[in-house]
Amino acid sequence: MKILVCGGAGYIGSHSVKALLGEGYEVVVFDNFSSGRKELLVGGEVIRADLDDKKDVQRVFRSREIGAVLHFASLIQVGESCVQPQKYYTHNLSTSLNLFEAMLQSGANKIIFSSSAAVYGIPQQTPIPESHPLVPANPYGQTKLFVERILQDYDRAYGLKFISLRYFNAAGADSEGQLGEMHDPETHLIPNILLYLLHKKPAFELYGTDFTTPDGTAVRDYIHVTDLASAHVLALKRLLAGSESDFINLGTNTGHSVLEVIRKVEDVTGIKVAYKPRPRRWGDVPVLLASNDKAEQILGWKPRFSSLETIIKTAWNWHKKQ
Repeated sequence: MKILVCGGAGYIGSHSVKALLGEGYEVVVFDNFSSGRKELLVGGEVIRADLDDKKDVQRVFRSREIGAVLHFASLIQVGESCVQPQKYYTHNLSTSLNLFEAMLQSGANKIIFSSSAAVYGIPQQTPIPESHPLVPANPYGQTKLFVERILQDYDRAYGLKFISLRYFNAAGADSEGQLGEMHDPETHLIPNILLYLLHKKPAFELYGTDFTTPDGTAVRDYIHVTDLASAHVLALKRLLAGSESDFINLGTNTGHSVLEVIRKVEDVTGIKVAYKPRPRRWGDVPVLLASNDKAEQILGWKPRFSSLETIIKTAWNWHKKQ
């Protein structure tokens, strides 16, 4: 039995591939390399193909004994989704539907879905539990919610079992230095600060200084990418053991504002961070903070690398190498 990892050459996908290989799984990486990087591949069989092409997807399932799927492949930029919603609805939904159809045809009936805290929208309580109302504040979050609803219907009608992992803010890099964050364009906070300090970006822009938070900047729950990867392995093991479908947050119960992150970067690097204040972006919410009680209870998962200092140190070491 092999594990198909769609988007396995991306940031979180590549770290999860490494975690799966470390647990002895046979891995097949499926990626069109539109944003994935061959430099982030550490093993497994690699297939360069596109989920947009039904024939590509079906061919993989016909020619290999795929026992389960990890689905990371999607467009992920919140700001872009607000400007180009058609692009996001078309791509994120059609690729998922093609994948699910191929799974049903082959008899593969277990999938770990890469979802997002964006399904919750503006928090009505913090930390956010999985029972929180689902009211996405941007098209990106809507696409994740729509796929979750499709999965629920497919489970009820066809027995397609899933665990949807709702990430908060993925950050950091592999502690062994093999893997890290290589988005183009880069939209995440911590790498943007570090790339600026390494003179790879002309300026660092801080979006939003008037949020209803203690220092006026957005508060987020940052989780180390290695901890995310380990949660995927635990969720996969649970599905393979016969569990029912579920939705599980992945976060730390702890929030840090943008200014707090900047101060910690200065502590770690010893370099002063200059920034240019900019208006908040459409779709950004003041605070996103996860309750991870369910992940701990259901998966036995506890973040090991997700202190802000460890996140920044591993990311800094990675970006300096690049």
